[in-house]
Amino acid sequence: MKICIFGAGAMGSMYGGELARAGHHVTLITRGPHLAAIRANGLTVGLKGEERHTRPDATDDASQPGPQDLVIFTLKGHHVPGAATGVAPLLGPGTVVVAAQNGIPWWYFHKLGGRHEGHTLNSVDPGRKAWDGIGPGRVIGGVINSSCEVVEPGVIRHVGGARSLTLGEPDGSKSARLAHIAAAFADTDIDTPATGDIRHAIWAKLISNLAISQTCVLTRSTLGEVNGDPGCFSLAVKLMREAEAVSGAIGVDLAAAVAERITGDPISTQHKPSTLQDLERGRPLEIDPMVGAVAEIGRLAGVATPYVDTMYAILRRLAQKTGCYFDNPAFSLDYD
Repeated sequence: MKICIFGAGAMGSMYGGELARAGHHVTLITRGPHLAAIRANGLTVGLKGEERHTRPDATDDASQPGPQDLVIFTLKGHHVPGAATGVAPLLGPGTVVVAAQNGIPWWYFHKLGGRHEGHTLNSVDPGRKAWDGIGPGRVIGGVINSSCEVVEPGVIRHVGGARSLTLGEPDGSKSARLAHIAAAFADTDIDTPATGDIRHAIWAKLISNLAISQTCVLTRSTLGEVNGDPGCFSLAVKLMREAEAVSGAIGVDLAAAVAERITGDPISTQHKPSTLQDLERGRPLEIDPMVGAVAEIGRLAGVATPYVDTMYAILRRLAQKTGCYFDNPAFSLDYD
């Protein structure tokens, strides 16, 4: 397959390296020192105790690779609408797009049915740029369950734990294109389970990102420190419960997932979530798709979200003060 990884940072590069190793024609869309290093020396991925070296194509110009069989978006959620305006050269008549962003995705209300069918969220897709530029009909949802980091430009290290990309059609079907993508990953070390309920998988991951990771950001703490602090963890539980109420109002039952997270342990007690890493490095924070979107859906569904609203207000102010807010004039919350 011809596969383009759009936004090849740590996770995208790991996927691209493994797919290239499996024999697919891979192009990484990336930039800066990472791009220069890959062009000069190839890509190295540290995985399962070994260094795996490949030489995928790499560019910062999406007009160069031509139409692809598959485009995997691994950009941060707030970058997707802007990138959507330049993705057209990669999209042929049959190109499939895997949207693998954290938080609520821009295509969420496609094929959902009911009174919110086709709705778009200002927190996620202001101006419908992704909806119109990519097109929801191309999309297969993706949920990443892996932790990677860029050790140095051109060198990626898998931190530990799972290596999976959960895939699902927006309508819940087990389609031929879904099976085709899973087959492309078959010779890699990345699990690609297919689910008939991709929205549940999205929310099940989001509860940790919303509740635990954002509390880590505000307190500059590791996952273990927040998990082990009674006051902080109590706040996290309240945030999870609000997410459970919001998701339930639009058809996703999160009760079991929330209960499992409350009683479970973090993936690593010493790990800093990616949002905290972004803050420490002065990068934009994913607070609109992870936090703002939950509050926006709450308002759409008539569910009050006082803890989520408060978390969003504090995070947004922090991000603005530190130069880490990705400006989104189209989105704001009304506060009583």
